[in-house]
Amino acid sequence: MSQVTTTDLYEITMAMSYLNEGMAEDATFSLFVRELPPGRGFLVAAGLEPALDYLHEFEVTPDDARVFAEALHRPPADLAPLVGLRFEGEVRAVPEGRLVFAGEPLLEVTAPLPQAQLAETYLLSLVCHQTAVASKAARCVLAARGRPVVDFSLRRTHGPQAGFQAARLGGMAGFAGTSNVDAAVRLGLAASGTMAHSYIEAFDSEEDAFRAFARTHPGPVTLLVDTYDTGRGVATAAEVLAGLGRGPGCAIRLDSGDLGELAHRSRAQLDAAGLPDVRIIASGGLDEYAIDDLIRSGAPIDVFAVGTRVGTAADAPYLDAAYKLVAYDGRPVMKLSSAKATAPAPKQVYRRPGAADVIALRDEDPPPGGDPMLRTVMRDGRRTGPPDSLTAARSRLDADLGAVPAGARRIRDPQAPVPAVSERLSRLTEEVRRRLLAELDGTGTDGGTGGQHRPAPRRP
Repeated sequence: MSQVTTTDLYEITMAMSYLNEGMAEDATFSLFVRELPPGRGFLVAAGLEPALDYLHEFEVTPDDARVFAEALHRPPADLAPLVGLRFEGEVRAVPEGRLVFAGEPLLEVTAPLPQAQLAETYLLSLVCHQTAVASKAARCVLAARGRPVVDFSLRRTHGPQAGFQAARLGGMAGFAGTSNVDAAVRLGLAASGTMAHSYIEAFDSEEDAFRAFARTHPGPVTLLVDTYDTGRGVATAAEVLAGLGRGPGCAIRLDSGDLGELAHRSRAQLDAAGLPDVRIIASGGLDEYAIDDLIRSGAPIDVFAVGTRVGTAADAPYLDAAYKLVAYDGRPVMKLSSAKATAPAPKQVYRRPGAADVIALRDEDPPPGGDPMLRTVMRDGRRTGPPDSLTAARSRLDADLGAVPAGARRIRDPQAPVPAVSERLSRLTEEVRRRLLAELDGTGTDGGTGGQHRPAPRRP
């Protein structure tokens, strides 16, 4: 079976019904975030590249259909109409690394209705998780103010795949490296790591451990100094490094306690030992808030290693995101539910220098100076160009961060920009709303949509 089976059950039941009813005209679904999480002034679009990989390979196989049949307790023959279903549609999306705000589509999928529906769960899972983690990682880089940040999150992420994604997203955000060997090699990132407390404990003394480690690794080494007593650990590390002539490029790592105070003490000890080039790496529960506090306190920390809180986006681990039908067979549709209403029709987002973004209809002319955010990245089920690179995504992120209002970049109490809505989109939204309410009331008027409402096609 394929990744197609990694889906919610109702995607299958709806797709079966669509096929049974002959409803296979083009549908457009829009994936967007309703509201930014608390403490966020922006989101970083991420997850598009693996999403395109998924759609490119999307095909319901006979094995997949058997899995669906088992889940539904139905005869396999009932699921036969799904066999061979491939993704043959179009994807328009915001490229990875760009900043996005509430209500703005991160991507829109246009494809025959059963295909677009079956893609929902996997796309939401990919884009939401990775956008949340990328946004957290970008804030860590902002907080570090030019000092390197490295990813140590693999052991605490919600599974190895999430750990790989966290390493990739850290690379996109500008991290200097990752402890994840697989990700480092596959993505061309710098591998970064030191030693564990268990290594120190396995030897008779810290000094024995440090000397043994240095013998095995003749280049620059990083020594973990807080297994027992940090002050004594720093003194021992300084003695070993100085005795071996291994100062430049080497480092000590602080992993617990008051990192700011310990960093000041450690810097003084290293300088007194004639080791001003030995760096201090800090780890242990760090995220953008802790990094910001340490920087503001003047802590002489050279590198920040972030793990659990960043790899899981601990303070904002999910997004209030949706994948909603906005058009079917040329007919704009919307949801009216209280607090969860949606806007109809395919859209475009225009970014304007020095002004709010504009969410508009797809076919609208851009406002003055407006740059379209959503680009066509897949057509007829195939990519329109080669896979994007982390370098390109990082460049886009750097550019957007440089242009966004300073209030959005604040680590604490950020102020997120609020996109504007075009007049045409506002007017269409009201027309569709009136038409739907009229249908609910039984009047059957079209609410001024220009006759765009047509019955869904039915199979004879």
